[in-house]
Amino acid sequence: MAAFFDVDNTVIRGASSFHIARGLWQRDYFRLRDIIKLGYEQATYVLFGESKDQMDRVREHGLGIINGWSVAEMTAVAEEVYDELLASRVYPGTKAIIDEHLERGHEVWFVTASPAEIGRLIARRVGATGALGTIGEHVDGHYTGRLVGEFLHGPHKADAVRELAAERGIALEDSYAYGDSVNDASMLETVGHPCAINPDPRMRRLATQRGWTMREFRKRRKSGRRGIVKSSVTGAAWITIQVTRGVKGACRGIVGLPRRASSAAGRTHSDEAREL
Repeated sequence: MAAFFDVDNTVIRGASSFHIARGLWQRDYFRLRDIIKLGYEQATYVLFGESKDQMDRVREHGLGIINGWSVAEMTAVAEEVYDELLASRVYPGTKAIIDEHLERGHEVWFVTASPAEIGRLIARRVGATGALGTIGEHVDGHYTGRLVGEFLHGPHKADAVRELAAERGIALEDSYAYGDSVNDASMLETVGHPCAINPDPRMRRLATQRGWTMREFRKRRKSGRRGIVKSSVTGAAWITIQVTRGVKGACRGIVGLPRRASSAAGRTHSDEAREL
């Protein structure tokens, strides 16, 4: 028996890749235009939820950015960013559900469209069994800008869950799945106990139609819309600040190709097993 969790807006508030990108920007990994594009996608995600077009844009842009990056260096920076940004964004309500499954002896797997390295990191930090994520091809310890297999999104999440269940002898009819978006619906349909966590409007309608359990862990004021807008305005303000800094930096010739942190130079990377 197992429980499968989407990550963004289900386990982590907001898009985990955006928060990782923010940390990388602060370490001079991104150009100004990269963080502006990612900031726009984050604001769109918070306001309107996830869409296929948005995920396709994030995928193509993200693959182009990481081409040539060191896998070991990326993983090391992600560890720091988790402590600085992501740890405080884990929903306590979702964490309680995860802990309950673990106490009952269930395997807990994260299934995310984000890079597998990020999924595994978050899974390890919250005590989950492991994670399935989008796999970026790497040669000699550096990303090539291409994928291995499919972008783990929509129906591909369900395919990955079924494959994992067959490998590990997991009875899906007795298992659980959690997600916030209709793009997680195919994954929820593979199990006997589906649950929508922090559902976006389309997921809420679908869950209502199908009689799925729904849980809400987002903190809302009198108007839920007001809380969402506030989050987006906060994100936009942060982007504006960074743009201003970037423009000033350009005058000094520092906005251009990202610098690499020397502390991570020379590290090597070995392929991780999916199970932690």
